[in-house]
Amino acid sequence: MSSNVISPRLRGCGAGPGPHWPAGRRPACEPQLGAPAATIRCPHPRHPPSGRACWVMGAPSQATTWGRALWALLLATLGSAASQPLGAESVCTARPLAKYSLTFTGKWSQTAFPKQYPLFRPPAQWSSLLGAAHSSDYSMWRKNQYVSDGLRDFAERGEAWALMRELEAAGEKLQSVHEVFSAPAVPSGTGHTSAELEAHARHSLVSFVVRIVPSPDWFVGVDSLDLCDGDRWREQVEVDLYPYDAGTDSGFTFSSPNFATIPQDTVTEITSSSPSHPANSFYYPRLKSLPPIARVTLVRLRQNPRTFVLPPPGPLGGGNEITDSLSGPETPLDCEVSLWSSWGLCGGPCGKLGAKSRTRYVRVQPANHGTPCPELEEEAECVPDNCV
Repeated sequence: MSSNVISPRLRGCGAGPGPHWPAGRRPACEPQLGAPAATIRCPHPRHPPSGRACWVMGAPSQATTWGRALWALLLATLGSAASQPLGAESVCTARPLAKYSLTFTGKWSQTAFPKQYPLFRPPAQWSSLLGAAHSSDYSMWRKNQYVSDGLRDFAERGEAWALMRELEAAGEKLQSVHEVFSAPAVPSGTGHTSAELEAHARHSLVSFVVRIVPSPDWFVGVDSLDLCDGDRWREQVEVDLYPYDAGTDSGFTFSSPNFATIPQDTVTEITSSSPSHPANSFYYPRLKSLPPIARVTLVRLRQNPRTFVLPPPGPLGGGNEITDSLSGPETPLDCEVSLWSSWGLCGGPCGKLGAKSRTRYVRVQPANHGTPCPELEEEAECVPDNCV
């Protein structure tokens, strides 16, 4: 997708049709900025400013030279502003284009996330990655804000068509999306996939999303990651990723059925204690924070007219691959048991003490040196009520 830069239209005290100025009178031009165009307005020497743009005819004079100098200064100022992402705090003045290799690495292992880890129907995996290089006047998603219809479809069902149309519309109408990129899905919780993207000085921000499969509406991603640092491009950026809830489905577990959230909620980060419910698949009350469930690495690609150098081979290589031996933290998972059943009947001979029992069952098996399960059966003495 080609870059589109909004260039303001300019009119001013340059050559063109207009009134002749008396000798010795200098047209004092003052810039007045407005939307969508910036106009140089020149007051008439005998009348107050009428709001119309004016020009100077005739041979170049001191007034004409002065007006053109002011026009050139304004052009330079507005040209610099046009290259700045709208609403950004700093201007990216790096070379216009930079190419990057993006590598997404899944760290969703049964060791790091043992609770309710999906092993089948379907097993733990990652959807395809969809992202964009854009300016600051576009947002794919943002924490504590509502997701678009396109992102809702992607987070709930992995359908990307509506989100693609939103990205294309932002590129065509708002001129805020420079390039859309994607990467293949990863058919396992651990593994990696990669893509290449191009960033522009005005479109130096990168956003993307990857759906957690299976899940109600959970995803990981980055929001407006800036690849530019003043007058230079960043050589390498690494970001740890954590799960987010899109706020459109009310399920607690990976395999929860579709149950729409009404009214729709905003995007929230899922933590080891939030949502604070034992049924939550990411609920680990013993942890202060969850380990990263994924990581993204962006490496700038060196290029010149004759050569194109890829990043060195290794764990950041291309393609979607399954990695079974990724090193990661061992999250202890405590045993969880059900409540006790009611006491059974008291059994025993008449005139003597008998015994009754109750049971419970294991809801979550312990893992990674978590608290072991307690006794699952308990007996107590009793006096038989009905005996012969």
